[in-house]
Amino acid sequence: METELPENEFAKHLTDAIQAHGTWKLKLRTAINTGKTDQDPSHIACDDRCALGQWLKSPVMTSQIRAGMPHQVVSRLHRKFHANAGEVAKLAIANRKSEADALLEGKFQEGSQKLVRALRKWRGEVETRH
Repeated sequence: METELPENEFAKHLTDAIQAHGTWKLKLRTAINTGKTDQDPSHIACDDRCALGQWLKSPVMTSQIRAGMPHQVVSRLHRKFHANAGEVAKLAIANRKSEADALLEGKFQEGSQKLVRALRKWRGEVETRH
């Protein structure tokens, strides 16, 4: 059953996602430095285990929202974000620090910035409808 959220709650979910995904670089940097993670890399690589991933696949995402460009772009970038984060974690726990660092500062950072920009754009579109 589809149940659409009020726009202010929708925007809050997007803001929360921006903040939550911003902490990943620090978590991954710690994993590189220590050679340990608090989650298995395969778990990190899944895009449906974090709050944003669950929300993007939840019933509040009506078929109309899912068909829209913002949802499609954010979902695609979110999948890539988690794939890159999982790969950084995998390299980190294998003590392949230089490779993990290069991925973190390269593809991961670039993908993270794209995801945050897409989330901010979507939030702006939601807020201007208000």
